[in-house]
Amino acid sequence: MATHVAGMKRKRAEDADAKVAALPDVLKRNVFASKMMFVNSVGAGFAPVPGMKERTKDMKKRREYGTGEGAAAAAVGAPTGAKRDGDVLLIKGATGDAPAAQDVAKALPEPTLRGQLVVAGGKDKAEEMRKEQEREARRSKALTVLPMSGKELRNMHEKSTPKPRWHAPWKLHRVIPGHLGWVRTIAVDHSNEWFVTSGNDRTIKVWDLASGRLKLTLTKHISSIRGVAISDRSPYLFSCAEDGQVLCWDLETNKVIRSYHGHLNGVFCLTLHKGLDILATGGRDASVRLWDIRTKLEVHTMTGHQDSVQSLAAMPDPYIISGGQDNNVRIWDIAEGRSIATLTHHKKGVRALAMHPTEYTFASGAADNIKKWRCPRGEFLNNFSGHNAIVNTLSINNDNVMVSGGGDGALRFWDWKTGYNFQQMNTIAQPGSLESETAIYASTFDHSGSRLITGEADKTIKIWKEDETATEETHPIDWKPQRQKHF
Repeated sequence: MATHVAGMKRKRAEDADAKVAALPDVLKRNVFASKMMFVNSVGAGFAPVPGMKERTKDMKKRREYGTGEGAAAAAVGAPTGAKRDGDVLLIKGATGDAPAAQDVAKALPEPTLRGQLVVAGGKDKAEEMRKEQEREARRSKALTVLPMSGKELRNMHEKSTPKPRWHAPWKLHRVIPGHLGWVRTIAVDHSNEWFVTSGNDRTIKVWDLASGRLKLTLTKHISSIRGVAISDRSPYLFSCAEDGQVLCWDLETNKVIRSYHGHLNGVFCLTLHKGLDILATGGRDASVRLWDIRTKLEVHTMTGHQDSVQSLAAMPDPYIISGGQDNNVRIWDIAEGRSIATLTHHKKGVRALAMHPTEYTFASGAADNIKKWRCPRGEFLNNFSGHNAIVNTLSINNDNVMVSGGGDGALRFWDWKTGYNFQQMNTIAQPGSLESETAIYASTFDHSGSRLITGEADKTIKIWKEDETATEETHPIDWKPQRQKHF
């Protein structure tokens, strides 16, 4: 019985050795290491692994001389002065060209491992090669981020923040009276020769831009007119009012030729798409409606706002932007008739929107902040802070100047790129008006960007121009970079 058991154990050991012999070299090394750990932990009582003593010596040589030249040096027998310094094997001889070093170099496999050098030129050559290695290591070393103090971070932020461009200050050029109520809307013709205004007196007035003289007065609405737009594709003028009417005027006959019915209540804003014959309107029924200008058909009724729609703007692509009293800005795909983005950053009702004339960006204004966005998905870019009242109007020209008008009569001029407020002023109510009638309700630049037209609560229209006598010395830039607020 004992003989049978011993034979079974011997047979199992032979089978195990055969399986280990059939394994790849990497797995063999793992099995060998496991056996060594097992034997060392258990102690005596087990037979030693065959070849353990030789493998242990080989491992000691590798630790002493490395995997490349160490093995070769051990094979040929390194002289007594052999010494390993970093990745270079120094062999001290009488002349510096030691025969032993040449023998080691011949014994090394070709090519040698990267970073493992055997020097046959003496210590000077070894020092030169070590310096070259250090230079290469510095070049390939990964960037290390070191901790910085608050002052260093501020200095880095100031250097990385773009500085604002100098803009000339603006000053009042002309005051045009004529309306009998608040001036709520302004639009400039594409010829840049005349502009139209309207307001609470229920009339639309056409003015000569150069002289400021009244050319024409149109009457049809029975309530305050809240929006006007001039088509650059046809001789048409569009208007909307709190009476719920949306009218199309033929400027060749000065008569209403079309009326667009569909809104359930007052219409507060409208805009024309720049590339399509599409008119967009928004109002108190919290809907944005799209109309075919020629057929008067309602293309889409887009709902999503929870309160009245106060402002509209059209992108070059088939998108419309709307701002509502529910504090949201929505971007609409007019091809599908649905909202593709809802921007909820504002905390107050959005009453003003403005597209940049050349960039693919736009601004939205509310009582909390003016915010800059990137089209078409509405990525937040910047905050413009400075108003202490409701922002009723925004306008941007080609010179990257944005102007904002508030309900307290504040007029602010901004550098569009950086958000720097380079000029602040308050409009002055005309004689005979109440002090409270200083609100600015509408603004627009002419197509040259050199004249700004505002419509105000004192029943006047004001035209502003840049101060031609101003220079960078008389009006220097007083700017300090501020930390961005991403909300």
